[in-house]
Amino acid sequence: MASAFSVCFTHPDFLVLHKAPGMGIHDEAGEPGLINLARQQLGLELYPVHRLDKVTSGLLLVARHKAANQALSQAFAQRQVKKQYLAISDHKPKKKQGLIQGDMAKGRRGAWLLTRSQENPAITRFTSLSLGAGRRLFFLSPLTGKTHQLRVAMKSLGAPILGDALYGGSPADRVYLHAWRLSLVYGGEPWRFEVAPAAGQGFVELPTGWHTAAPALG
Repeated sequence: MASAFSVCFTHPDFLVLHKAPGMGIHDEAGEPGLINLARQQLGLELYPVHRLDKVTSGLLLVARHKAANQALSQAFAQRQVKKQYLAISDHKPKKKQGLIQGDMAKGRRGAWLLTRSQENPAITRFTSLSLGAGRRLFFLSPLTGKTHQLRVAMKSLGAPILGDALYGGSPADRVYLHAWRLSLVYGGEPWRFEVAPAAGQGFVELPTGWHTAAPALG
């Protein structure tokens, strides 16, 4: 995917975009972010209803008018939208599947920390698959929506995401975190979207049939 985004699906009320890694959602240092770029290129008035980290690629849902923005934003706030991410690490995790949860606190240099307290915890369910050569593919299902939640969760496992220097990941051509699947109910209908990663040699070289190891979404 050479451009900053592509359109995966068009609905009268929303669009599903495939965001490239390294593209911020909002304007930064005088450069247009994904939302304004999409507005300019598509000629639509778009509203972001959730966000992806700049380093993360994959599915992004944007509303096309204010009423849809309100309805979709409420669905995210009430955790009615289910998401599944892919991540690769070249570190051995403390466990290969399970639940990661804990409160998050601000650390240094813009990083976050996972704490042992459980007052308002970030919760992530995960499973993983060996890719050989010391690498594992992780299927991450966030049950909450905290800033840097998945990146912090992976670090807490002792398996920081490949390319994620902020959290101790090994150097790579990108941060290997991708928003792969998304499902929700909107307008009384179930919707489900899936997009394979299109950037990063490590994702391109995933073995045939890797997706069969993924847990069901929802």
